[in-house]
Amino acid sequence: MSGKNTEVEQPLIDAKGLRTDGRKLDELRPIRLEVGNLSRADGSAYIEHGRNKIVAAVYGPRELHPRHLAQSDQALLRVNYRMATFSVSDRKRPAPSRREHEISMVLRQALEPMLFLKMYPRAAIDVFIQVLEADGGSRCASATVAALALADAGIPMRGLVAGCASGKIDGKIAMDMNDIEDKIGEADVPVVMCPERGEITLLQMDGKLTQKELAKILQMSEDGIHRIHEMQKAVLLEKYAQIRKEIGEVPEEEAEVLAAQKPEIEKDEAEKPKATKKRTKPVKAEKKEDETKPAKKEKKTKKKTESESS
Repeated sequence: MSGKNTEVEQPLIDAKGLRTDGRKLDELRPIRLEVGNLSRADGSAYIEHGRNKIVAAVYGPRELHPRHLAQSDQALLRVNYRMATFSVSDRKRPAPSRREHEISMVLRQALEPMLFLKMYPRAAIDVFIQVLEADGGSRCASATVAALALADAGIPMRGLVAGCASGKIDGKIAMDMNDIEDKIGEADVPVVMCPERGEITLLQMDGKLTQKELAKILQMSEDGIHRIHEMQKAVLLEKYAQIRKEIGEVPEEEAEVLAAQKPEIEKDEAEKPKATKKRTKPVKAEKKEDETKPAKKEKKTKKKTESESS
């Protein structure tokens, strides 16, 4: 109990205006993004947002089981958010908790408006999110990494979403709250939005705020989301630039040989005679009819001779 009380009593902002982790009020935590780190998934991504460490995997579009859940006009998006037992300081129970079910539903609602689900009727798109270490704002970081994994899987999207949780600590508005600030602070507002479209797909609030404070928090979260969105685009461009480079890598000698052989191949193909179709002649059928006619006449003559002899 004494340790917890000392943690609660410590100030979240020091005399220099810095927070517990040395950041300014309008500063994001360090972020690292990776794409395509799971080879067996259709799409995958990894994020380190502060001390948050989260991996996301996407499977689909694929056949939906059980089939009675299938929707005739669009695909079914399923999001499974899970926290590892070692992701928090106190060991978590292995069974999924009520909070995990709630965050799974919230993330599905945040991602669904950005997907063209009607392109894949009666199919399923599964998103699995595993939190390896939690440090506050895990649902916002999960939305960021899930959007990257969906883009890596090639799912058509209206735009990438990103998340940032801002709030109020020691009477001041702060961007991207960590675990201590989330637990001890006065208010916490997770926001997920698509910067390209200017649409908010997730907005929650825990605590009490005035109208002006809420407006300032939303503006601060939007600024942070725009920065994260630029990181998302940079990671995707870097990956696909590397893929294009690998596909387009042809040695200069090979390229010269192929360029020299191309006109010769085209010339040979032009000089090749065109194949003509064989026409079936009806003469054979006439011959067969002619061959059968004398045989019938012979039969008739035989019958006549037999009748005359009798």
